[in-house]
Amino acid sequence: MDSRELEQAGERIAALRREIEEHNYRYHVLDDPIISDAEFDRLMQELVELEQRYPQLRSPDSPTQRVGGQPLPGFAPLAHKVPMLGMENAFSREALGEFDSRVRRALGLNRVEYTCELKIDGLAVAVHYEDGIFRRGATRGDGFTGEDITANLRTIRQIPLRLPRELTLEVRGEVYINRESLRSLNDERSRQGEPPFANPRNAAAGSLRQLDPGVTARRPLKVFFYGLGEHKLELSTHAEVLRLLADLRLPVNPHWRYCRDLEEVWEYCLSWQERRHQLEYDIDGIVVKVNELALRERLGTTSRSPRWAIAYKFPAQEAITRVLDIQVNVGRTGAITPVAILEPVLLSGSTVQRASLHNEDVIREKGVLIGDRVIIRKAGEIIPEVVAVVEAERRGDEVPFQMPAFCPSCGKKVYRLPGEVARRCLNPACPAQLVERLVHFASRRAMDIQGLGPAVAELLYRSGLVKDVGDLYYLKQEQLEPLERLAEKSAGNLIQAIDESRSRPLHRLLFGLGIRFVGERAARLLAEHFQSLEALMAAGEEELLQIREIGPKIAAAVVGYLHSKEARVLVEKLRRAGVNFWEKGPAGEQEEKTLAGKTFVFTGALAGMSRTEASRLVESRGGKVASSVSKKTDFVVVGTDPGSKLQRARELGLEIIDEERFLEMLGR
Repeated sequence: MDSRELEQAGERIAALRREIEEHNYRYHVLDDPIISDAEFDRLMQELVELEQRYPQLRSPDSPTQRVGGQPLPGFAPLAHKVPMLGMENAFSREALGEFDSRVRRALGLNRVEYTCELKIDGLAVAVHYEDGIFRRGATRGDGFTGEDITANLRTIRQIPLRLPRELTLEVRGEVYINRESLRSLNDERSRQGEPPFANPRNAAAGSLRQLDPGVTARRPLKVFFYGLGEHKLELSTHAEVLRLLADLRLPVNPHWRYCRDLEEVWEYCLSWQERRHQLEYDIDGIVVKVNELALRERLGTTSRSPRWAIAYKFPAQEAITRVLDIQVNVGRTGAITPVAILEPVLLSGSTVQRASLHNEDVIREKGVLIGDRVIIRKAGEIIPEVVAVVEAERRGDEVPFQMPAFCPSCGKKVYRLPGEVARRCLNPACPAQLVERLVHFASRRAMDIQGLGPAVAELLYRSGLVKDVGDLYYLKQEQLEPLERLAEKSAGNLIQAIDESRSRPLHRLLFGLGIRFVGERAARLLAEHFQSLEALMAAGEEELLQIREIGPKIAAAVVGYLHSKEARVLVEKLRRAGVNFWEKGPAGEQEEKTLAGKTFVFTGALAGMSRTEASRLVESRGGKVASSVSKKTDFVVVGTDPGSKLQRARELGLEIIDEERFLEMLGR
């Protein structure tokens, strides 16, 4: 090989790595991308091809090494040279005051300065850099020895594989999952017959401890770094540490605060106790640390925790109520899900009357009986769940629950298939499944047919007007008007919404069809690859497996469904109804880029669409969506119950618009 050729290849590879990491940083940390996904993919593909052609130039800090390798046989232990100790907890103003008194007394000072940070509800990790290169990473473990999860941490794009300075140090952080990402992840798991994660922390921990890094790479993990382990840097305060981490392009939570004394600490704790629900991720308290590092050295640690830090924990969001009954729901895939019917109880600002019990194994493990007093909480502030049974309050008349042997909707026998935790009704004509399929097809993230919720879907099915989703497109207003709940105006609105849904892109249709294992992500990948439903229906499993992130289960499910007689009849019915089968229209049509160069931020709930859908509409018209308000923001879209972003937008004098104005800009 010509040495000049190798030298030129090395220069191009180095330039590509720098450019790709810059774009990774802007996208995943700053939330301020400056190139399109297609341009980014082009750069990455060029790098992949060069590294394949010149394998001797491949290195562990290359962006191509993020995907992970083969599944691991297990996690090796990795010792922490500086222990990752736990934290003493405080549950009141008085407990914080006692901590402050102990610190001042031990140091002989009248006043001590602190830094306060949000306590992210995730999984603690340590990441080691040598000469600026990411080398290894571990879980906290028992504080002295963790598990080596290097391959999994590499998949988190917020973690740089190379620092901008050639430093050797260990950084510590918390890996977490946003609440909205958890909802999507749990929806996907439910579709696959897997139990949902109870809360964001469990989801983050379960994702990081996958033996297959490819699974971790598909999970929406994020990270905030908050401190240093082993290092040789000369720093004076924790505030300097946080600024250094940010300078090293490591994501740092922006809400930390320097506090001059305990009163400012308490003010900070109270402010976030009230505002924590405005965040996109879960926090369960505030971490309070002595700011001066020299004072920390003087205070030292106990065998379990540092004497210079404490965690103020927010009041628990739990309640005790009684299980009045356990009933079962039949989902669109036939899964039989037990649900606890509860005495109404107020929890996290809303009245809770039902809580999912997931499956019969969960009921057995928790020992839940009908009539039990139970502790419930909103897992991740989202899903009501039964935490535990209050066995001391049992009266003796509690009744065990038995999963039904027959479907409560159609009466057919239910089965627990090998390798699955859920029992299923396998009858494709089961009324409950048909109604659930209608609801799913009409949902916002699928075909977005406004006005077609569970009650109307049930009505349409029971009336005999609709037996599958294809029948929706043949309904007439005069057929709907005589039905209960559907007067002339609402019937007309429903017909209009159904008509508008005919033009939805292919990925929305694929998701709406409810093919098992095909969530939003898989539907979009399939639609973008094949561009038309006809092309997808002509493909075999091997062709589908060539698509990144499409595995054997998804490929088999898609081919099995689309090649079935029932699917072909339905597809033909949809074709005759004029439903769009293209991802970008038959002539490759695309939305006009009317929002090109404009950046939007959303705060509060929108009435007509989810935030995910609103973001996609902006992006399809050339605009960008950011998660935080800055001087670069052009429009702040305000829905109901807006958060702190609204106040920030006012402070910066940004243009604030409501949902109606936003829809006008979209031409809707």
